[in-house]
Amino acid sequence: MTATAETATDPKRARILDGALKMFLAYGFSRTTMDDIARAAEVSRPALYLLFRNKTDIYRALASILLEGSCAKAKVALATGKPLGERMWLAIDTAIISVMAEISESPHGAEILDMKGSLAGDVVEAWRSTLVGHFAAAIESEAKTTGADLAVRGLSPMMLADMLFDGLEGMKMRITGAEEQRKAVRGLVRVIELSIQA
Repeated sequence: MTATAETATDPKRARILDGALKMFLAYGFSRTTMDDIARAAEVSRPALYLLFRNKTDIYRALASILLEGSCAKAKVALATGKPLGERMWLAIDTAIISVMAEISESPHGAEILDMKGSLAGDVVEAWRSTLVGHFAAAIESEAKTTGADLAVRGLSPMMLADMLFDGLEGMKMRITGAEEQRKAVRGLVRVIELSIQA
């Protein structure tokens, strides 16, 4: 997994973030030192500190890049010409399940994911808000196409998108394997589809 291919413009910064990601996934956040990251990135320790104050800064930068990439993938998937249910499922699979599976399946992935709230809670909240907005826009467009009056049903595109993401978050607590998550996601998506049929 490369965290920086699409968004980093500074080659040294990109090397540091790629090296840090490899170290975090191989040894965990707490056991990785700034020296480890400098060696993995093939930069001097002073050069590392010119760009990042500490591991938390690096973690936040990685989270921002990975989650921005996730939002971009979701937006692309939602814009395809496929039926809404397929687009939503594809967006969730490529932007969330596949991205998180690469991390969670590594030796220290659980630790890395568990720290997101304490180290990058604001970044994660912004990511969720952006994704919910993308899904709400797709749901609104589909409701207009099908002629479904969501307001009459006491629903709105934003409410449905929020419910979908609340369901996804709850599902992660109960279901850990990516394949099982994919099956459960299909059910969640189907509920949204049924709610916007005319």
